[in-house]
Amino acid sequence: MTRGRRLELALAAVLVLLLALDLAFAPPIPVPDRGTVIAARDGTPLRTYPSVDGVWRQPVTPDEVSPLYLEALLHYEDRWFRWHPGVNPVALARAAWQWARHGRVVSGGSTLTMQVARILDPPRRGEARSVRAKLRQMLRALQLELRLSKREILTLYLNHAPMGGIVEGVEMASRAYLGKSSEYLSHAEAALLAALPQAPSRLRPDRAPRRAQAVRDKVLDRLQAYGVWTPQEVADARMEIVAVQPIRAQWIAPLAAERLRATRGRAGPAVVESTLDVELQSSVERMLLDRTGGLPPKVSMAVLVMHNDTLEVHAYAGSADFTDPQRAAHVDMVRGVRSPGSTLKPFLYALALDDGLIHSESLLIDAPQSFGGYQPGNFQASFSGPVSVSEALQRSLNVPAVDLLDRIGPARFAAMLRAGGLRLRMPAGSSANLSLILGGGGTTLEELVGAYRALARGGLSGRPRLTPQAPRIEARLMSAGAAFIVRDILESGGHPDRPFAEAHRRVAWKTGTSFGFRDAWAVGVTDEYTVGVWVGRPDGTPNPGFFGANVAAPLLHDIVSALPPVSPAAAASRRQPDSVAAVAICWPLGRRADSTDPTHCQVRRTGWALNGGVPPTLPDRARSGGLLASLAACGQAGEVARWPAALEPWLAHAPAGCARALDGGTALRIAGLEAGAVLKPTPGRHEVEVHVGTLGAAGASTPVYWLVDGQQHQRAQAGERVLLRFASNGRHSITALDERGRFHRIEVTISGI
Repeated sequence: MTRGRRLELALAAVLVLLLALDLAFAPPIPVPDRGTVIAARDGTPLRTYPSVDGVWRQPVTPDEVSPLYLEALLHYEDRWFRWHPGVNPVALARAAWQWARHGRVVSGGSTLTMQVARILDPPRRGEARSVRAKLRQMLRALQLELRLSKREILTLYLNHAPMGGIVEGVEMASRAYLGKSSEYLSHAEAALLAALPQAPSRLRPDRAPRRAQAVRDKVLDRLQAYGVWTPQEVADARMEIVAVQPIRAQWIAPLAAERLRATRGRAGPAVVESTLDVELQSSVERMLLDRTGGLPPKVSMAVLVMHNDTLEVHAYAGSADFTDPQRAAHVDMVRGVRSPGSTLKPFLYALALDDGLIHSESLLIDAPQSFGGYQPGNFQASFSGPVSVSEALQRSLNVPAVDLLDRIGPARFAAMLRAGGLRLRMPAGSSANLSLILGGGGTTLEELVGAYRALARGGLSGRPRLTPQAPRIEARLMSAGAAFIVRDILESGGHPDRPFAEAHRRVAWKTGTSFGFRDAWAVGVTDEYTVGVWVGRPDGTPNPGFFGANVAAPLLHDIVSALPPVSPAAAASRRQPDSVAAVAICWPLGRRADSTDPTHCQVRRTGWALNGGVPPTLPDRARSGGLLASLAACGQAGEVARWPAALEPWLAHAPAGCARALDGGTALRIAGLEAGAVLKPTPGRHEVEVHVGTLGAAGASTPVYWLVDGQQHQRAQAGERVLLRFASNGRHSITALDERGRFHRIEVTISGI
C-alpha cells in the first residue's frame, strides 16, 4: 500500500470517527428558550418577559446590527472568524506559549465559535479554565462549524453573548443600557458592547462605568491600530463618557403586552410586533398617572387610540396605573363590558337618517312623555320643549332619543350595531328594550372606538388591530351621508355644557354616563384618529359626581392635543358626500320652506337633508289628525299648523279660539294656587312650601307631570295633590302637563326668603 493511500485511509478513519462522535455527542441545538419581547411598531421593547432561565433576550440578525459593532466585535475578538474552521491553531499556540512563559493567561485563544460553544454548552462549575473544558469547547466549535454557517454562528453570538446580570445579546444590552436599538450604535457604544462579554459582571456599565470605559478605550485603540477606524473617529469616541441607565424591566403598555403574550402561544415568535406607537403610548400613560392623584383610590381609567385608515391601535392603556393594586390595575378595562351611557345616541340618529325619519333640523319633543310605562328624564332633570335633531344630539337629551328608538325598534337597533361590530350584552333574562339608548346594555371601549370610526370613514366601522398581522375587518354601520351629518353635528358644538372647544383640530365627540355614575365615557373622532376614554371603578361601584363631561372629556381633549399633526392627505380626503345637501325647512310641519305656506312657517331653520328627502315632523303621539288641521269645523276656510301637543307648554303663545278648540280645549287646571299669587315663607323658614293639585283631567289614571321653571319636579296621578318647594325669590312658573298634551301653566312670585 502506497504512502498516499495510507494517508487517504487515515483521513477517512478520522472523518468517520468525527462523524460518529458528532452523532453520539451532538451540540445542544436548538438554542435555549429566548423569552418574549413585546415590541412597538418601531421595534422598541414595550415589555420584556424573561426566558425560563430568567434571562432577557431580544433576537437580532447581523443585518439588523450596526456595522460599527460588527467591526468592533470581529477585529477585537476574532479577526480570522471568516476563515478558520472553528479553532484558530495560531491563536491557540500563542496563548499556550504565553501561558507557559508567564504562568498566567495573557491572551485568550478562543474564537467566536468557541465562545458560542461555551454559551450553548457551559462548563461545569470549577472547570471553566481547565484543559478539559477547553478541549470540550474546541470539539463543540468544530461541530458547530460543520453544522452551521458562519452567519448562523454569528447570529447565535449576537443573541446570547452575556452582557451583565440577566441581560444577554447585543440588542437587549443596547436597549437596556443605552435606550436604543443596536442598529444605531456610535463608535464608542459599539466598542463598549463588544468588550462587555469578556467580564460582564465586572464591567457592567451601570455599576462600574470607569472599568467599562477603560476596556472600551482598549477596544478603540486596537481598532485604530488595525486601521479599521481612523484616529479622528477614535478620538471622538473617547470623548463620550460611559453613563448608562440602570437595567430594568420595560413596563410600557403592560396590559396590551399581556394580551399579546397570551395570544402568542408557546411556539410563537420571540419578538411579538405590535402596532403601538411608543411615544404616543408613553404620553397617554403619563396623562393617566398625572390624573390619579385627583381620583378616589379605587377609580381607574382606560384609553384606546386607533388610526382610522389602518385600524391600527397606536395607544392602549387598560388601567390608570399598573403598579397600583388598589385601582384593580391588572383588570383590562379596554375589554371590560360596561354600560355605555349615552354614547350610542349618534348611531341611533344615523339609523333614523338612513330610514328617512328625520333630517338634521327635524322637530323633536323634549318634554315629559311615557312610552308604554317607561318614563325617561334628562341628565339635568329639565326639559327644553321643542328641539332639533342637532340640538338633541349635541345636548344628549334622553326623551327625544327614546322617542326615536321606540319608532325604530330596540331589537332592530341592536341588530344594526351588532352587524357593525358593536355587540350589546343584555342582563340575564332580558331582551333589547328602550333603555338601550341610555346604557341598558353592555359593551366595551374597544368596540365603541371601532364603531365611532364609521363617522370618519364613510360609515364603515372597523375592528381595532393590535398587531400588523391582524386581519383588517370593516363593516357597514351607516351610510356615508348619515356619517357626515352626525359627525358634523357632534363636531360643530355650540351647546352650553360643552366641556372644551378644540381650536386647532376638528373633533367630533360624545360623552356618556351610565346609571348611578358607574361609568364615564368620552369618544372623539378626528380626520386620522378615533380616541376612546373610560373612567370608573372596575368593580362597578358608583362614583357620584363623576360623569363624562367633567372627567372623561378633559382627558380626551389632552390626548387629541398630543396626537401627531394631521397629514395633508387625511385633511384633503374629507369632503361632503353627494347625497347630502343643505335645505331650509319650517317648523312645526317640518317641510321644505319653499313648499310651505308662509302662514304655516312659524320657525325657519336650515339643516342637512339626506338623499334629497325632507321628512315631515314625526306624528304626534298625543292626538290624531296630523299637525295640519282644517278650520272647516269652526266654520272658517283654510288650515292651521299645530305644534305637537306635548310642546304647547313651551310655546310663547298657546293656540286660542278655533285653533284651540281643534285640540279639544284645555280641561286640565291647577287647583290650590292662583296665577300671580305672591308667596312668602313662614317665620323661621328659608323656603316656601305649597300644596297644589289638578282639576278637570279626564281619566283618573292619567299621570300628570309637574314642572317648576321648566324642570320636572315630580309625577303624580290626576287629582293627586303634590308639595312644591321654592328656595329662591323672584318669579317662578308652575306647569301641570298630562300625556295627552293638555297643560295649565301659571306664574307666582316668591319673596321674603
